[in-house]
Amino acid sequence: MSIAITGATGQLGRLILKELMHSQPAEGIIACVRDLEQGSVFEEQGIQVRFCDYDQPESLEQAFAGVSKLLLISSSNSDDAVRLRQHKQVIDAANQASVAQLLYTSFAFIRDNADIPSNVHSSTEHAIQATGIPYTFLRNALYTDFVGVLGLNEAVAAGELRYLPGDWTFNSVTRQDLAGAAAKVLIRQGDDHVNNIYELAAPQGWTFPDLAAALQTLTGKSISLRPDPEIQNWIYGFLRKIDTASTSNDLIKLTGRPLIPLAEAIKPFITLK
Repeated sequence: MSIAITGATGQLGRLILKELMHSQPAEGIIACVRDLEQGSVFEEQGIQVRFCDYDQPESLEQAFAGVSKLLLISSSNSDDAVRLRQHKQVIDAANQASVAQLLYTSFAFIRDNADIPSNVHSSTEHAIQATGIPYTFLRNALYTDFVGVLGLNEAVAAGELRYLPGDWTFNSVTRQDLAGAAAKVLIRQGDDHVNNIYELAAPQGWTFPDLAAALQTLTGKSISLRPDPEIQNWIYGFLRKIDTASTSNDLIKLTGRPLIPLAEAIKPFITLK
């Protein structure tokens, strides 16, 4: 069985490859990359590297030749029309290459939300289903990385975390945990995950008081909370467009391990002294 991953040099792609290497022979893994020079680090580990550019359809079918399972990591392009075109070109190439199973990193709980980014992901899911290729949709929740724009270092310095008032609950998860789930699905033999959809969100949401408590745990400093209606931060507009509250046990079932705790997940986004 050969496993191929698109966008392999991205943050999520690299983590999935690392997880796969724990249990899969390197020669059965294919890293599909836009920049062959960046892919050289994978070749050093024995992983096969193939050129694969979402914007160059002629590169895609060759990249997917002989692939049993293909993981399409969604495009990071900021233009949704471009993203959807890129995804459809990958799907068409996978169909032409007779890929046996197509996995896609979609977005969690998109059926309940018709707004961006849901439309791109739901359209991509429909396009995959229309081909008849056996599929698995890994609907990834919001990355916990979003805390990086919430002013955590400023909160630690001031002893106060300011946030926009509202009933905020977050089902966010780390790329590391998502990578673990993707790897488990990719290495599984048989039809266990075929034509399944997984909502890869946290089993329990967290709140701003939880975030303040995590900051206190990491820094040893007292952090109070202050709702501030005057906050001007683009992230809150984005958060209102998506489902940040729904939860699921799919992620912990697939990984077979507890998720990375909130305090550990936010550690890269604060400066510890």
